[in-house]
Amino acid sequence: MSLKTFSCRALFKFVNHGLVALSKPLSARDAVAVVIGPSSARGYYNHPGKPRCPGPGGAAHVRVVDLRSDTVTKPGPAMRQAIAEAEVGDDVMREDPSVNELQTIAADMFGMEAALFVPSGTMSNLIAVMVHCRERGDEMIVGDLSHLHIYEQGGSAQLASVHATTVTTLPDGSFDLGQLESKIRHGYPDPHYPRSRLICVENTHNIQGGRVLPLTFLQEVRALADRYGLSVHMDGARVMNAAVAQGVPPSTILQHTHTVSVCLSKGLGAPVGTMLAGPQDFISRAVRCRKALGGGMRQAGILAAAGKLSLLKMVGRLEEDHHNAKTFAQALLDCDPPLFAVDMAAVETNILRFRLQETSLSPSEFCARMSEVGEGEEAALGQGIQVLMYPHFENSVRAVWHLGISPEDTRLAIQKMQFVASQFLKDKVRAQ
Repeated sequence: MSLKTFSCRALFKFVNHGLVALSKPLSARDAVAVVIGPSSARGYYNHPGKPRCPGPGGAAHVRVVDLRSDTVTKPGPAMRQAIAEAEVGDDVMREDPSVNELQTIAADMFGMEAALFVPSGTMSNLIAVMVHCRERGDEMIVGDLSHLHIYEQGGSAQLASVHATTVTTLPDGSFDLGQLESKIRHGYPDPHYPRSRLICVENTHNIQGGRVLPLTFLQEVRALADRYGLSVHMDGARVMNAAVAQGVPPSTILQHTHTVSVCLSKGLGAPVGTMLAGPQDFISRAVRCRKALGGGMRQAGILAAAGKLSLLKMVGRLEEDHHNAKTFAQALLDCDPPLFAVDMAAVETNILRFRLQETSLSPSEFCARMSEVGEGEEAALGQGIQVLMYPHFENSVRAVWHLGISPEDTRLAIQKMQFVASQFLKDKVRAQ
């Protein structure tokens, strides 16, 4: 399958690009409370609240650019029409034609025997662990900064009774193969040790800034797994971003894994859903696990209709998100004097991580300043601009581009960043 097979045939322009007006500008303190939320001692990022919505008389000249996550996307007119017109049935009885078609499309696109529509990526990853690790005492090997290990509430241990051992996640999202091999338990059935069953990889890598796993790395991981009789599962929430970045169909990436979980509700723009794919016997077992976890839905075709549109129409446009992220990253790098540290080589997809080089300006304060309409801003920029983003892992800031963010939104975000940097430097000079 070529990349053109699943590229977008038309770009759907969403009617709502986040034009949210506020009744009055936020103070820095309020902005922290609204956008960043309560701090966390170990927070990889501090989860923000929902942006404040305007009252009936709110000012229309305030533009909100929401870069918190690609999960904030909303279905456009074409997707809403597909949802409204979806043919449905009882999916638990395997009788929903829209779900069945979506599963066939996904399996073919991923180069897998079968696929299953699941409500969320967290549930999909958990199901994969449950199917691959079916006996008490089974163990999986995961990256220490992986989404599955950090952000999914330890569900593998909490609900599946599966032990996890970790390998160090490298800056590009991969890990050292020697360390990986050292983590494989060779003493089974020695009663002291769990039994190694599964290796989990993440592509693109969330915490490491949307990094794309090299195909050579995946090939070597699979060879190692085959040598020791282990399975490889990919948390491929954004694997379509990886495919577009590498210029290959997803099946080229996924040939090196046994199973994969692919989100439809991030850059692909569907409101709900994840595809879990793998061998037919794996999916048969996965159906049972999904039911046990409460993921068996009935007339799910209204959701599957959106998922079909995501896979068939929305993949090619991911390149625009990657371009917009790089444009903003370059603007950060061009800031004079230099306030930001950006590794342009690491900006591969739609997620951008950057650091502040000025110690007196923390990521939390920077995000607060970006989220409020500052004094003199409307006069300087012609309108108020609120840019929402996260303080993130290791004292960095995270911003994510998606189909709700146009090149114009990106330009406005750059203007806001430049204004905030200018105001900060003026405040610093005055304080000296």
